[in-house]
Amino acid sequence: SVCVPPPRLSALRRSALCRPRPGAAPRRAMATKPLVAVGQVTSTPDKERNFAACAGLVREAAQRGACLVFLPEVFDYIGCNPAQTLGLAEGLDGPLMGRYAELARDCGVWLSLGGFHERGRDWETTQRIYNCHVLLDSMGQRVAAYRKTHLCDVELEGRVSMKESSFTNAGTEIVAPVSTPAGKLGLSICYDVRFPELSLALQRAGAEILTYPSAFTVHTGSAHWEVLLRARAIENQCYVVAAAQTGQNHEQRTSYGHSLVVDPWGAVVAQCHEGPGLCYAEIDLEYLHRVRREIPVQSHRRHDLYGTIGL
Repeated sequence: SVCVPPPRLSALRRSALCRPRPGAAPRRAMATKPLVAVGQVTSTPDKERNFAACAGLVREAAQRGACLVFLPEVFDYIGCNPAQTLGLAEGLDGPLMGRYAELARDCGVWLSLGGFHERGRDWETTQRIYNCHVLLDSMGQRVAAYRKTHLCDVELEGRVSMKESSFTNAGTEIVAPVSTPAGKLGLSICYDVRFPELSLALQRAGAEILTYPSAFTVHTGSAHWEVLLRARAIENQCYVVAAAQTGQNHEQRTSYGHSLVVDPWGAVVAQCHEGPGLCYAEIDLEYLHRVRREIPVQSHRRHDLYGTIGL
């Protein structure tokens, strides 16, 4: 449950690190519960440097037996300004996503790529991008893509100024939870954590794990990060997995970090602190269903009443 630094890698392609030695027992053969790995990185405007850092974490997680690796929002890069952010963006069929698909295949793991700067089909007309959470299976196939529906337009006087909507299109739909080797995964991104309606909709659709890849600022993270994530876990009786950006991304931007995993009771069962690295957690679905049986809040909901105040 502590942050593990990524392995040192040469500049050469090292995908062979992901493959088991000839004659070795298959990974996860002795595991009774699926293991997930949560990555914490410091993205910069340098896409090649960022890929090397993320790939190192994925390879390390694969060697330790993780079946699903989570990377944070803007894992691909963090631009210094909107013009640079737009200029570096790619489509989902571009070369960077192709490299991540190859990485997933080589390592035999699923990848939650938590916030990709996507040039969508409307790029030529809008000149705006999408903040897209991409889920790849262990064959490198894209099985889901969720475009962030709640954009972070926040003004904390003298501390934080963000206007994501100035260069990003809002997504228009919630993506149904996806069956993964760890459980049914509901996709969200960062600022979405402040809207419990989204997580409740995903839980009603069958989600067992909610994921919030993020790039929280230090000001908002120190006040709200853990309490929001624990609240989403408790009210939905789901695991919550939140990979995060950490440290100084560039001269104008510092991220809070503290990637974590919360269980369905609301306990933090794995957490990173400062600096890039990984934390790990087992997903115990039997425990999840026990929590739901013992406190059956979903069946106690009064949908006949909600939304009727004052009518």
